[in-house]
Amino acid sequence: MHEDLITIGELAALTRLSPKALRLYGERGLLPPAHVDPHTGFRRYGLAQVERARRIALLRAVGMPLARIAAALDADGDESARLLDAYWREQERTHTARREAAGYARAVLTGRSPTVYEIAERDVPEQKVLFTRRHVTIADLPAFLGEASEQLLAHLRSTDACLSGPLFAIYHGVVSEDSDGPVEVCAPTANTVEPAGPIGVRIEPAHREAYTELTRAHPGFAAMATVHDAVVAWLGEHGYARSASNREVYYPNHLTAADGEHIADVAVPFRPRPAA
Repeated sequence: MHEDLITIGELAALTRLSPKALRLYGERGLLPPAHVDPHTGFRRYGLAQVERARRIALLRAVGMPLARIAAALDADGDESARLLDAYWREQERTHTARREAAGYARAVLTGRSPTVYEIAERDVPEQKVLFTRRHVTIADLPAFLGEASEQLLAHLRSTDACLSGPLFAIYHGVVSEDSDGPVEVCAPTANTVEPAGPIGVRIEPAHREAYTELTRAHPGFAAMATVHDAVVAWLGEHGYARSASNREVYYPNHLTAADGEHIADVAVPFRPRPAA
């Protein structure tokens, strides 16, 4: 009945992919079996799926996540190649950021003072903010920033309120593969807005802060971790003490700017250290 179908073992032999990998790709919807026996659970595949499995293996070798592989495989030829190119540009930016971070870390390890970033000071007035907060690791951070921003903006729109400044995120702890923050996304507004569900409203106190400007080329975990460290180190070198948690300020062009454009700031509120 299924003479044109092959077993998972035969597909594994033809593609050099393990049965474990093939089962994973099936569970993720990338390579579902053409037929599953309802009694035994045995999986069988069509011969045309050998080519799809081959393409999955090639994209995994590049390092592409499974979710993005699905999008690339379901696109037509030109669009599929464009998605691969976009992914690879991101990886090259990440590699550049890690190389710069390694240079910064090398300077710290050898006792030298890295002078990678231009850091300035500014005064920030008191402002009312809507906020939402969550514990996230670095893997979940981009999605949370996007979801939280849209949630805050939607609440503003629903009450006919407006932003009075750029969105910003307050990092109350380190966010990495091992540490989960927490992170608070804030939307400043001068209008009257009530809290709703996970969205709170509070007054962010006036403060003075040290900050450095970032371009589109900076974002990425390695680069951002370096920038945060550099601003905090600058405070110590100038006799200041951090007075509140680190933050990142995101300007409206954050997602659309070219590589050289200013899109965000890393800022740390401070106060002078008390005299000894």
